Amino acid sequence: MQYGFLMDHRRCIGCHACTVACKSENSVPVGSFRTWVKYTEKGRFPSVKRHFAVLRCNHCTKAPCVTICPVNALEKRKDGIVDIDRDACIGCRACMQACPFDAIYLNEDTGAVEKCHFCAHRIEQNLEPACVIVCPEQAIIVGDLHDPNSRISKMVAEEVTLVRRPEQNTGPNVHYLGVEPLSLVPGAAGRQNTYIWSERPDAGVEEWPQEAAPTVPDLTTVLDVGHKVEWGWPVALYLVTKGVAAGAAMLAPFIVDFGIERGTFAERWLPEILALVFTTLTTILLVEDLHRPLKFLTLLTRPNTKSWLVRGAWILIAFSTVTAAILAAHWFEFDRAAGALRALNVVLGAAAAIYTAFLFRQCEGRDLWQEQSLLPHLLVQALLCGGVAFLPFAPPAENLALFVGIALAAHGVFMGLGLKAKHETLNARQAAGFLPIVRMGSIKSPFRWGLMLGAAIPGVLLAATALQHIAPAAPALSALIALAVVAGMFFYKYAYVRAAQLPPLS
Repeated sequence: MQYGFLMDHRRCIGCHACTVACKSENSVPVGSFRTWVKYTEKGRFPSVKRHFAVLRCNHCTKAPCVTICPVNALEKRKDGIVDIDRDACIGCRACMQACPFDAIYLNEDTGAVEKCHFCAHRIEQNLEPACVIVCPEQAIIVGDLHDPNSRISKMVAEEVTLVRRPEQNTGPNVHYLGVEPLSLVPGAAGRQNTYIWSERPDAGVEEWPQEAAPTVPDLTTVLDVGHKVEWGWPVALYLVTKGVAAGAAMLAPFIVDFGIERGTFAERWLPEILALVFTTLTTILLVEDLHRPLKFLTLLTRPNTKSWLVRGAWILIAFSTVTAAILAAHWFEFDRAAGALRALNVVLGAAAAIYTAFLFRQCEGRDLWQEQSLLPHLLVQALLCGGVAFLPFAPPAENLALFVGIALAAHGVFMGLGLKAKHETLNARQAAGFLPIVRMGSIKSPFRWGLMLGAAIPGVLLAATALQHIAPAAPALSALIALAVVAGMFFYKYAYVRAAQLPPLS
């Protein structure tokens, strides 16, 4: 069984009765919407035509929001409805990144996410959803899409209908009849800073770049809902702190090869201290970014094992446990055991570094994060962060400086590819266009700051030390290089995280 909607836009008059009924029936907060009417105007004055598109959750057959939710707060019911347990939600907003249709919003009052749930409380009483009841033109048809004898199934079979973003392969169960096809393509139409009755809620501070310009001339979205950029600096900083921790652990077994003398503080204790401290910072950032931080342990008590948020938490727990065990082994002089555990921690450190690539791939709504180069780039970033963390403690030796230089070059290449690579989808191309113009408060183009501080300037400093035969591990210079790399990495991560969330999904 699969409940679904059919929006008959041959009848729709754009009256917003469905929106009002939904807000009233479900106590939807002011400024948020579970269903809404998007206005798109096509043509040039005086030959302009307005098109309506009624948008909402698609109750997908393969719902990415259900897969990514770490605490099973979203459920695909037996009748096909995707429902939310608001009491279970921890407010991580991962489902909002996974939804390709911008259909989920955060209730700021409760800290939980909400969306269209097909008026499940009415369906269970054999009543139709509120939006269906109030539509004056009977333009909203509901029923079981798996029942060939239902009215909706017959209409879908007999008429030419469309669904939103079929390339995402989520199996949308909201069909559109007689709709202007371009109104269902997010990013195709231009968007001004004001809509017909108000300022645009999600206009942001960035102007649309030429590389991300709308693809269809004389097509403008004049009314739509606004959704905030939900993941900001805490997520960007978490990626950096996790990279430092993972990189320190991955390089720990090879620290002597980098010129650090065996038996010293830097060789015995530093890698694991860095790993534990920065893993702790990572955990604090992750918990603090939740809108219901006190529910954090729900990740462990009711985990969704398919979610990479949960799998990542397990990896970080295993990583921290082994790291602590290495410190204990050194304390009790079990050096052979510590060496074996360090070898194991190389694997766990690599897992900690790259699991975010799998998490981002579950974010089906953000195509920039789906790029195949993300996984190796995360690994390079972790190795770079770990390498520069050891630089101030290394004696005058070239091995570590050479390693850091290679990692810097690889990181710079990956950053360049993010700008110049051929992206497969419109959403990814538009997000890549935003990369160099994203703003961080008063800071213009943190991406360029990330390129300069995180790759170019440290590379020049390392090259200068080699050419002038200056000890590349001189503490003051090495500390400066390390700070520049970490700061640049944060700027880059901020731009990367924000840019993917700027192109519209509705």
